[in-house]
Amino acid sequence: MKFAAVLKRDAPSRGGDISLIVCVCLMVVFGCVMIYSASSYVGKVQYGDSFYFVKKQVLGAVAGGALMVFFCFFPYKKLEKFRYIAIAVAVVLLALVFVPGVGVTNYGATRWIGFGGLTIQPSEIAKYAFALFAAAYFSKNAKKVRTVRGVLPVLGVGALLCVLVILEPNMSITMCLGMLMLALVFLSGANLKTFAIILVPCVLAVPALIIAEPYRLQRLSAFLDPWSSPQDEGYQLIQSLYALGGGGLFGVGLFNSAQKYRFLPFAESDFILSVMGEELGFFGLLIFFAACAFIVWRGLRIARRCADRFGYLLAAGFTLVYGIQVVVNALVVSGTIPPTGLPLPLISSGNTSLVITMASMGVLYNISRGQGSPRPVNIKSARAV
Repeated sequence: MKFAAVLKRDAPSRGGDISLIVCVCLMVVFGCVMIYSASSYVGKVQYGDSFYFVKKQVLGAVAGGALMVFFCFFPYKKLEKFRYIAIAVAVVLLALVFVPGVGVTNYGATRWIGFGGLTIQPSEIAKYAFALFAAAYFSKNAKKVRTVRGVLPVLGVGALLCVLVILEPNMSITMCLGMLMLALVFLSGANLKTFAIILVPCVLAVPALIIAEPYRLQRLSAFLDPWSSPQDEGYQLIQSLYALGGGGLFGVGLFNSAQKYRFLPFAESDFILSVMGEELGFFGLLIFFAACAFIVWRGLRIARRCADRFGYLLAAGFTLVYGIQVVVNALVVSGTIPPTGLPLPLISSGNTSLVITMASMGVLYNISRGQGSPRPVNIKSARAV
């Protein structure tokens, strides 16, 4: 039995996808507005400045915008040469997290590195570095992906990054990396038998990682019944549900959230979606998710129309990083999966996520322009079972 290529690829587009860039810019502006709404009280109380978090986000937006413009006109094919450098940088940065005096610890997790007044979250960079490496490897070794042995280099790099991230500890980014790895293996043309062999241990690793750490078991228990510990592990989820439920269909109005007054932890970052639901309501969230879906659609459309294998996989990988993170964040704040720290891309407070996501959107735009030297792709390639 044979399956056609996952995404049917058309001829390359000659004009850049400006609608993608416009949507991304609007999302960044919207994110700054929501960060002000969610953080103005905390900023005033803790730092004496209602715009404290917004100012940091604007600086990140400026830096991210500059990188986005740069990559809009930087031929994406040249990125293929930087695949090893990207992975090396990601590994070094992740390792620096564990160096005393360099790694920054907050709320029991060491996920950041600090250089003077600059703080970086390496795991955000690792996701895109892995997508670049996998796209480059699979584009150069198309015939090898039909066997487990052929995809071992990608699996090895992915496993290394996952180990470094889970040691921080950061379960959410580890899961995102795992899902990205599986998706790229599938899109690269691996047959279903090979994919299944890889999928099974990845799925079994999830409960193993949960059992390995007592705090994860506590979070799982709180997820199953948050009201059993309303002042402890279940507190954040309960406040998130209060915010979402309080918004109703049309919301309480912009800047009128009650949960942001130090009831909901991380209202400006990981749980900003809850504040959005409270202030904008169900229909407001529908519009927001429609915008997210638009970005994912345009990204996959760019991948589908790319004439060369590297550009196709790179566009699909970068789009999946964004899409997976949006979905996981939404599932967390709605109580569908256990709570875990993960920013909402382009919206949550946090410069590393914002800058790297905007830069990736610039790469997508460049791919949509059909730049580089496209290599013909055999669209009749099949996945044998």
